[in-house]
Amino acid sequence: MPLRDVTRRRFVQTAALSSIGMSLAPRAASASRPKHSAKDIPFTLGVATYSLRNFDRTEAISMLQALHVRHISVKSFHMPYEDSPEELAAGVEAFARAGIEIVSGGNNGITKDNDDHVRMFFEYAKAVGIPLLVIAPTAKNMPRIERFVKEYDIQVAIHNHGPEDPHFPGPRDALEVIRDMDPRVGLCIDIGHTARTGVDVVASCAEAGDRLLDIHMKDLRDANDRASQCIVGEGVLPVADIFRQLAKMDYRGYVNLEYEIDANDPLPGMKQSFAYMRGVLDGMAA
Repeated sequence: MPLRDVTRRRFVQTAALSSIGMSLAPRAASASRPKHSAKDIPFTLGVATYSLRNFDRTEAISMLQALHVRHISVKSFHMPYEDSPEELAAGVEAFARAGIEIVSGGNNGITKDNDDHVRMFFEYAKAVGIPLLVIAPTAKNMPRIERFVKEYDIQVAIHNHGPEDPHFPGPRDALEVIRDMDPRVGLCIDIGHTARTGVDVVASCAEAGDRLLDIHMKDLRDANDRASQCIVGEGVLPVADIFRQLAKMDYRGYVNLEYEIDANDPLPGMKQSFAYMRGVLDGMAA
């Protein structure tokens, strides 16, 4: 059976999951913790489309609709760098027709310290209408990237990649480099990779403050093991505490699910992850 047919079958098999968010959210709230009304939750859930990297744009859009998601951080799999401006505009229109807004793009490996290399990414963002580039740069080329941020008025957020990352393992490593840069230069905290550096992820979000521009959400069964990624809510990462901290600090960006496992059939796990996260938010607002 073709992969897309398998996926469509799983749409039906997992449809009921969207109604059980509260039962999947035992950590959502307790009587001893502060409650938040829905209007007090300033951030929005979305998807990093790297999660759907094995599917073309049309298939990805159908899956996003099944998840009831309206905001995405688009990966170049679904909006290729090589496309012409006309082709990119057609891609934006395809998402817009489905009720989906591109709120950021990435991750983008901006690793060379020369103008032509950096400008390509900013021209791409301009053509797509991306207001925020999630980037994997080096400390050396960040001053050059900051110059393009000012020229194009496009934000950038450094994505940390954990202990294996030679440049920015954790959020604090990026903060040290960008501390005095333009306020449009900030962080995309990857929750899973941050946990693997051995720090408190809730404290890391608080420490980032106004420099926190984006979040990639995932969960781990073992906070030290990258290979233990799992459905959000089935691991050990403190999702509810993270959400409470984001509400406390009035974080107004996006929490984008980056579901890196089950690449050939990610939809069931993504649905369960959203059911859990939405349950947490419902619990906070109860």
